[in-house]
Parts: sequence; structure tokens; C-alpha cells
Amino acid sequence: MVVFYLKEKPLSPTHNYKKAENRIYSFFVRRISKLTSAVSDFYTRVVNRGKQKFTVMLIPHSEKKIFNFKISVFSMVFLSFILAGVIFAFFIFSTRFSGMSRMLITRTDSLNQTRSSLEQIRDEVADLKKVSRTFEATLGKTLGVLGMNPGATGTKDSSEGDLASFFDVEEQDSGTLKEVADLKSLKEFMSQSEKSLEAVSSLLTSQGKLLVDLPTKWPVGSGIGRITNYFGPEIHPFTGQWYLHKGVDIASYRRGVPILAAANGKVIERGYEAMGFGNFIVIRHAYGFSTKYAHLSKVYVNEGDVVTQGQKIGTMGNTGLSTGQHLHFEVRIGSQVVDPLRFLNVKSGIR
Repeated sequence: MVVFYLKEKPLSPTHNYKKAENRIYSFFVRRISKLTSAVSDFYTRVVNRGKQKFTVMLIPHSEKKIFNFKISVFSMVFLSFILAGVIFAFFIFSTRFSGMSRMLITRTDSLNQTRSSLEQIRDEVADLKKVSRTFEATLGKTLGVLGMNPGATGTKDSSEGDLASFFDVEEQDSGTLKEVADLKSLKEFMSQSEKSLEAVSSLLTSQGKLLVDLPTKWPVGSGIGRITNYFGPEIHPFTGQWYLHKGVDIASYRRGVPILAAANGKVIERGYEAMGFGNFIVIRHAYGFSTKYAHLSKVYVNEGDVVTQGQKIGTMGNTGLSTGQHLHFEVRIGSQVVDPLRFLNVKSGIR
């Protein structure tokens, strides 16, 4: 007996890919079908449950009439969303309202503080106006004393911005505070007053330059000392006879009191007289003036030295024919003696 075996022809790779693709496709189709069925069942259950209705009964205390109505689950959910939205909106608006209320309170407090500050500013402006009146009057007097024409510097001419327009100023428009207009006018007045002050400063500077060459400086340091003998006829303390006292005597109980040059000048004499002025100095100044300082304890300058007004030239003493510690101070114009107080008072009167 002869048996014949048939050999199977092997499958091609393409056939195998087709087969695998079919299996995968069948798998996904089955899964999608199951998922679709589950979603459909879930949706059906939700719809069925949502369509269920509940009966709501409202029974009043009087029990005369009972009010009832039916409502579905969908309606209840919808109304719940609406109620939640209303509550949320109420919360948001209440929060904003609280914030606005706090801001309004803060703004109100700030406004009250601003009003209080404005009242203080108004009071200060009123005080400033009073001070400005005094300043204007004082400035006018000062210019008059110095021989200057007050109107020439713009302090009296209203067209130049003086205080006349400042005190009579009125509010120009409803949007401008009167105090602001007052301050603007005061600014104009102060700007014009600057010219007057510059003129005063220039005059005092020129006079100051002149006064340093004149014997106007108090010859005793720090302005101390007291006048014990004045210029003019006096009884001599030693002879008891009348004589002309040619200067002023300035005494002090302190030791080492500095003696100062009364003006710029040059030392033309330094000497000692045992029966007269003791240690003394003579300084020549401009315009024919000369000064003498006598009865000094110490002398710090020599003949030919140039000194400046206020320079220390010695110390007060009791040398020569003297009854106590003092300074004998003389002023001469040429060879003529004059009262020193006429010049010392010039400087003190300008201060």
C-alpha cells in the first residue's frame, strides 16, 4: 500500500497581516459596541430617573387648603443651579459692596483731614497777611530812615505788585481758592520787595565800607566796659582844677580786657608817659581822622603797623597818671579833638 502525503503550501506574510488586522478590528468593534451600549443604558437610566416626579405638598397652619405640585428631578436640579447662582452672585456683590463701603469710609476720613488741613492753611495765610502788613510798614520806615524813596523800589506802587492788591484781592473764578490768589499776590509783592532789600543791602554795604575807615568801632572788646568820664570840661582828679577832657574814659573791673582798633589805619606813634598817658598808641585813619588809646597794660603793635577795624592792639591797664584800670580814648580830625561818642553812636545807630 502506497501512502501519499500532500505538503501544505505555507501562508504568505500578506495573508497573516490581513488576519491580524481582522482580529484587531473585531476587538475594537466589540469594545466600542459595549461602550456605546453602556453609555446608552446610562443615559436611559438618567433620563428615566430625571423624568421621575415628586409631589410637593404645602400645608398651611390653618389647614383650610393644601397646596401641592409635582416637580421632576430635572426641574429640581435646574432650580438648584439657579439658587446656587443667586447665592454666589449675592456673595460677590455683598463682598464688593463691603469693599466699596470701606473705601468710601476711607475717602470720607481723607476728605475730613483735607478739610482740616485746608482750614489750617487758611489760618496760616491769614497770619501771613498780618505779618506781611508789618513787613511792608517796617520796610517803608527803613527805606525812609536810609533816605530812600519807598515808591522808587516798587513797594508803594500798586501797579508794581505791592500789598494793596494783595489785601484787596478777590477770587477770580469759582474754581480758584481765594488763598491761592492771596499767595500769588504775596509772591508778586515779595518779588518786588527783593528790589528794595537789594537797594538796602547795597547802601549798607557801601556805608559799611565807609565805616571801617571811620572810628566807629567800640574800642573795648566784646562791647564791655562803662564810661566813667565823658568828653568836655572836667575837674582833674589830681590837681582839682578844671580842664578839657579830650576823650572818653572806659573802665572795667576785668583783667586783660582787649583794646581794639576803632577803624582801619596805620600806627603812627607808640610811647610811654610816666606822668601822663602811660602806655599809649596813636593810629592814623582815612579822611584826616586819628585815634589815641592810653593807659594800656600791654601793647601788641608797633609804629608803622597797618591795622584793621576790630584788631586787638593791646589790653586795658592802669599805667601812667591814672586812678584805676581804664582806657582813655580820643578821636581827632586833623589837630582838632572831637567827642568820640559822635562816631561810636553812628555805628550803634545803624545796627
